[in-house]
Amino acid sequence: MSVVPSIFAERPRADAILPPMIRAAGVVRCRFTANGRGTSLAELYEAGGYRMKFPKGPHCEAVIINTGGGMAGGDSVTIDVSLESDAKAVLTTQSAEKIYRAQAEASSSTVTVALAERAELAWLPQETLLFSGAKLHRRFDVDMAADATLTLFEGVIFGRGAMGERIDAGLFRDRWRIKRAGKLLFADDVSLEGAMADRLDRAALGGGARAVATFLHVAPGAEARLDAAREALENAACECGASAWNGMLLVRFVAADPSALRQSASQFLTQFRAVPVPRVWQC
Repeated sequence: MSVVPSIFAERPRADAILPPMIRAAGVVRCRFTANGRGTSLAELYEAGGYRMKFPKGPHCEAVIINTGGGMAGGDSVTIDVSLESDAKAVLTTQSAEKIYRAQAEASSSTVTVALAERAELAWLPQETLLFSGAKLHRRFDVDMAADATLTLFEGVIFGRGAMGERIDAGLFRDRWRIKRAGKLLFADDVSLEGAMADRLDRAALGGGARAVATFLHVAPGAEARLDAAREALENAACECGASAWNGMLLVRFVAADPSALRQSASQFLTQFRAVPVPRVWQC
């Protein structure tokens, strides 16, 4: 009888590339529907270490969990969210999503959202934390009805500041496409590669930023809330600004201190939405 040695029998070299079969491929597909009691989860599919928990409460608040504790190079996650007519839901994550150093292939994250008539989704994950050497391709695609509402917040932290880490190598590519009534409404692309900390130190890019975030609110009457948004930003502990046009409101946050950005974002979201941030943000 011949014995084939395990590919893991020997200690891997520091430059060894791990085989694709051990890469994580997470999937969450969920569908929410309105009923006489509010909104409930109608369909859920989970795979590859990603789970969705606690889709209940007055705002039907659900928490997406990565049981692997983060993403390494070559890992992927696909999240597909669908809200039927009049459904209302809040989606968040259990903690900051950690993107670890990649040997070769980048991690990838794809979120696809479909909002039917009068549906309302608040997508409020906690921050994405990029370690030095991390590589991430992220994509967010939304197809929403003309009278649907989308409230979206995404924050990114570049390096573990508490560890004195500086990102001297890495890749971050972020692509957003929002369609309303079948027409492209909002397109946003970010691409940082190489010594990201050096690039963020440039005045025209980040002015020394180590954390950035974007808030987007698309809804009937969104432009009319610009003054309310600016009022909610008055006591912010980081640099930020708001603008509104074409039925949407956009806020950008930039900070050298990630904790200052989180504090400012939490205060803004609470005041602008008139409800507390998701419960897991407060843990």
